[in-house]
Amino acid sequence: MTRPTFALRASVLAVAVLLPLAAAAQNIAIVNGKAVPKARLELLLEQAKRSGQQITPEIEGQAREQVVLREIFGQEAEKRSVATLPEFKAQMELARQSILIRELFQDYTRKNPATDAEAKAEYDKVKTQQAAGTEYRARHILVESEDEAKALIAQIKGGAKFEDLAKAKSKDPGSGENGGDLDFAKPENYVPEFSKAMTALKKGEMTETAVKSQFGWHIIRLDDVREAKFPEFDGVKEQLKQQVGQAKLQKFQESLRKAAKTDYKFGGL
Repeated sequence: MTRPTFALRASVLAVAVLLPLAAAAQNIAIVNGKAVPKARLELLLEQAKRSGQQITPEIEGQAREQVVLREIFGQEAEKRSVATLPEFKAQMELARQSILIRELFQDYTRKNPATDAEAKAEYDKVKTQQAAGTEYRARHILVESEDEAKALIAQIKGGAKFEDLAKAKSKDPGSGENGGDLDFAKPENYVPEFSKAMTALKKGEMTETAVKSQFGWHIIRLDDVREAKFPEFDGVKEQLKQQVGQAKLQKFQESLRKAAKTDYKFGGL
């Protein structure tokens, strides 16, 4: 045997050994002699990403198990001729339509993305429509009864800190943890009883009596007042682009509905 011939045969042998390994690398597992392709795992992970899920090693491991289990259960279903059942066929048709529709809308969104210019136009429209107005920064303590509110007002007048009592006594967990702070907001963000009492206060004043609302009894202190500030475009651009994109997709859906020839009468869609 000459050296060149031996080298050729050695390389052929190496390829023969490597080919099964390469094929195995494309599979997750072998179930009852049938390969479970890695592409299924990749598709499952891609769907998870689309839904906003973060892909961690733990999630990937769970997805691998899911792919293999699906193959196991799927083989058993085929063995039992489940695919011939009318119920299966009906479900498959619904699934086929769902996938088709999802891909249609995603394809439209990819090809018709919301632009910065469209987002800026929406920004300018909202800015024009929305009056600036006044914002109030208030604190409150929310309790169950008027008697409890009266006792707290007496403590505050006696020197107790409003913030400390809010943390200890307020049943509003969101603001209570921050000493009752509600941050800056417009009066219309609150129930009418609260707004009326708050706007009647001067900066630094507290309500002399508790204010009753549907949530309970409020003790309110006004900390600051300012003219409302409209957010800068760059801070809300991505949110506006998402809204514009949704509006474009809805318009596309509506155009398809109107163009279709059907005797069905839609309701309030």
